[in-house]
Amino acid sequence: MAALIGVTGPSSRLPLAWWATRLALHLAGGRGRHLTPANMHRHKREQLQGLIIGGGDDIDAALYGHDTGRAPADPERDAFEIELIEHALDTSLPLLGICRGAQLINVVLGGSLHADIRPQRLHTSNRRTPLPRKTAIGCGNGRLNRIMQQPRWRINSLHHQAVDRLGSGLAVVARDLDGFVQAIESTTDHYLLGVQWHPEYLPYLSCQRRLFRHLVHAAEQSWPEALYD
Repeated sequence: MAALIGVTGPSSRLPLAWWATRLALHLAGGRGRHLTPANMHRHKREQLQGLIIGGGDDIDAALYGHDTGRAPADPERDAFEIELIEHALDTSLPLLGICRGAQLINVVLGGSLHADIRPQRLHTSNRRTPLPRKTAIGCGNGRLNRIMQQPRWRINSLHHQAVDRLGSGLAVVARDLDGFVQAIESTTDHYLLGVQWHPEYLPYLSCQRRLFRHLVHAAEQSWPEALYD
C-alpha cells in the first residue's frame, strides 16, 4: 500500500492547498491525509509515514520574539502544528514544510522570521501569485540540490514573512534574487526540508514534482508512526 502522509491545514476555508497537495502526492505514488485542528481527533491513531506542514496564515510573531501589536491569525493552528513538528523531530518522521510550514519548522528549532519582507525587496516583485514568476538559486549542496538537479529554478510566491535567523540544525539551501531564504533543510540524516514557495501549485514543472516524489520515497523507508499514543 502507498505510504500515508499527513498534510496539515486550517480548520476553515476552502481547502485548495490540500486538494493540490493530495494530487501531488498521488502523482508521486503516495497518499495524503488532511489534518486540521478540528479533525485531528479522528486521525490521531493512524499510522503515518511522513508529514507535510502546509501553507496559510502568518505565524504568531510572539513565537519568535517579535511584537507586531496584532493578534495571532490562527493560534489554534500554531499550537497544533508545533506539536506535530516536535513529534516529527522526536521520531525522525520525514517532514516537508511548505511556506508557513517551513517558517514554523524554523521557529520550532529556535530560529526567527522577517515579519514582513515587502519593504526590503530590491530586485523582485511583491506581487503574490501561484504562477512561477520568481527564481530560486540553489546553494549547490545538500538534499535539495540532489532533488532539483539544476542550479536555479522557477518558483511562485504567496508570502511576506521569511526565515531570518536560522534554527538549530538547519542549513539554508536556496535563496531568491533578493537573498531571502527560499529553502532550508536538516544538517542531519533526518529527512527535513522546508520550501518557501508552493510546489503543490506547480505540478507541471518536473523539478517541483520531484519534491513530492522524494518525500514519498523517504516515507516508504520510514516506520509507520501514530502521531499520538
